[in-house]
Amino acid sequence: MLLPAATIRISEHKAMARKTLSLPHLPFVLLLIFSAETLVHVRAQKTWCVAKPSSDEATLLANINYACSQVDCTELQRGRPCFYPDSLISHASVAMNLYYQSRGRNQWNCFFKNSALVVATDPSYGGCFYA
Repeated sequence: MLLPAATIRISEHKAMARKTLSLPHLPFVLLLIFSAETLVHVRAQKTWCVAKPSSDEATLLANINYACSQVDCTELQRGRPCFYPDSLISHASVAMNLYYQSRGRNQWNCFFKNSALVVATDPSYGGCFYA
């Protein structure tokens, strides 16, 4: 007696599966596929990490020290392309971005205790090219 009931349930699930994959649902499936492709394309966009303008000097200095202990910051030395403008926020942005780029451009590599922003506009200026 249990076997026929189980057979009916399996048949019901097969019929439901056929209904789920029917033609009327095709536009939704295609929309999902193309939406996922767009999401992947947006996530692949080039991004940079810069210091928040509201960051205080002590935080910016700590960010420079930390980033430059992890990556090569020679671009910030006097006479190098990213030395000017000679300001803490500019130097911190370059150092933080060098760190962010070297770590794979992950959102969490641009946190710096909530004193940084990920931007989609290239912050390069003059001869200072952000990686």
